[in-house]
Amino acid sequence: MKGREWYQSDDVADAYEDKRFSNGGRLIDDREKEAVLDALGTVEGKEVLEVACGTGRFTSLLADHGADIVGLDISPAMLKQGREKARSVGVDEHLEFMRADAARLPFPDDHFDAVLAMRFFHLADRPASFLSEMARVSKEQVFFDTFKRFSFRSIYNFALPMGSRLYSTGEVERLLKGAGLQLEGSQHDFVLPYGFYRQVPSEVAGPAREIDTALVRTPIGRRLASVSYWDARVS
Repeated sequence: MKGREWYQSDDVADAYEDKRFSNGGRLIDDREKEAVLDALGTVEGKEVLEVACGTGRFTSLLADHGADIVGLDISPAMLKQGREKARSVGVDEHLEFMRADAARLPFPDDHFDAVLAMRFFHLADRPASFLSEMARVSKEQVFFDTFKRFSFRSIYNFALPMGSRLYSTGEVERLLKGAGLQLEGSQHDFVLPYGFYRQVPSEVAGPAREIDTALVRTPIGRRLASVSYWDARVS
């Protein structure tokens, strides 16, 4: 996986959320959580797996909504942050964190009702293998996000410490087909890239986000969107 050493470092894990989801970055966090909840719907009593759960933002969120959820990650430092977060919001008894490789998920076929991965596929060096594993262990639903090629994301991609894999719509459609998945729906958002929101204070980010949201509803805005959310079903 791209940037594996960078991703697993203690320093990155300790500062991960503060750097990405403070100030204007809170708007990113809100939108991602909205996308996950909209796609998965009612999760109470469902068996859910989050691949590359990182600091457990979505793991704890879904546990709080009643899911029986496992958060899986390769980084011990990230998992430590996830366990601390779960304890802080009082859901640590309702979820499980485990260290494992997303290329070899340690679960039988058709084990979960839904499998999700957020902020993962931009680091994946073997996206087809990862997606096939997610489809294998899911009975029904697979949900994930990608960064979009031919968007503003590509302008600053070279400056990131580990870079990002960018995807066209056609590439994602081919990956879904190869994994035996059928696309149920997709959403595209953030004409302004994430990096912009992280660098500006909330009072600037809010009005910018309103303009961004209006723009992305237009045909040209959808084409320029930098983030895509993909909701698929097991064939």
